[in-house]
Amino acid sequence: MNAIDSGAIRLALPLERAALAGLHAGDTCLLTGPLYTLRDAGHVRLMTELEAADGTLPYGLDGQAIFYAGPTPSAAGRPFGAVGPTTASRMDFAAPTLHRAGVVATVGKGRRNPEVRAACIETGSVYFVACGGAAAYLAKCVASSETVAYGDLGTEALRRIEVVDFPVFVGIDVRGNDVYDLI
Repeated sequence: MNAIDSGAIRLALPLERAALAGLHAGDTCLLTGPLYTLRDAGHVRLMTELEAADGTLPYGLDGQAIFYAGPTPSAAGRPFGAVGPTTASRMDFAAPTLHRAGVVATVGKGRRNPEVRAACIETGSVYFVACGGAAAYLAKCVASSETVAYGDLGTEALRRIEVVDFPVFVGIDVRGNDVYDLI
């Protein structure tokens, strides 16, 4: 056991809302299973598709977690050379709608706006924070990757990645507690 997983809560993706209810802002977690990457331009397209589909999430995203990341090309025999979190507030325009449509968690870095916090409370969803500046380390936690949609967006494409012991901490829990308010 290394320092990162000492005392960490192990969570299997996709996440069950019942498991999320037991989490608290600041809890250290390790995620294992399918995680979807998507950034700014991909969110714009996803929101357009969501509206056209009368609020039904495409690409099997219902019940899933979205990681705000733009991975680099493969390196060192891994799917990515690096994959670090993007500033989450850039996706605040879409997060409440996506939570209401069925996304159960998001992963990024930094603070979220009050609307995202309210959506976490309303839907029983969480926001996880991944450590910025650790993209090369986080890439070691990615076992595989496949492009699901928006391949023309390059690093901002929607990808389904399989992660193993991907380290995060709870940024906003289902009660709306925000780790940035605890500091």
